[in-house]
Amino acid sequence: MSMETIQDLFEHGLEDIYHAEHQLLDALEELENNTEREEIAQAFADHREETEGQIDRLEEVFEMFGEPPEKEECEGIEGLLEEYEEFTAMDPSQEVMDYHNMAAAEKTEHYEIGAYGNLIPLADQLGMGDAADLLEENLREEQDALEELTELTEEFEMDAIPAE
Repeated sequence: MSMETIQDLFEHGLEDIYHAEHQLLDALEELENNTEREEIAQAFADHREETEGQIDRLEEVFEMFGEPPEKEECEGIEGLLEEYEEFTAMDPSQEVMDYHNMAAAEKTEHYEIGAYGNLIPLADQLGMGDAADLLEENLREEQDALEELTELTEEFEMDAIPAE
């Protein structure tokens, strides 16, 4: 694919986040299953459901172009997932794992927020207000998910985790 126009850039970014959301759909299930604390596991389950809706909205944006949804490997998310797998291979205690799961999820939310924040002005520039609105809805959900995760992280009792 040639990168010569705003539309090329927009389509590339759309394909990238479409791939990322699919990868995160599976990752959220893994986070939920690898988390012992019920409120944290439930947050992952809830966000997994939201992610399915975000994928649907991305597919609507592709339809507005008259293009089938396509994925472009998202190196950023792939790196975060690889980092997660490396951490779990260290066989952390469950308390450490629960905290790490929240931290890993927060990192992905920041990435997604950045991706949607970059796509929205491109959609506007292309005169695709309806697409921008759908992307804005995804962005708001990501921001809400980050806020919830941040609150859970701040409330996390680390008494069970040794300091050294």
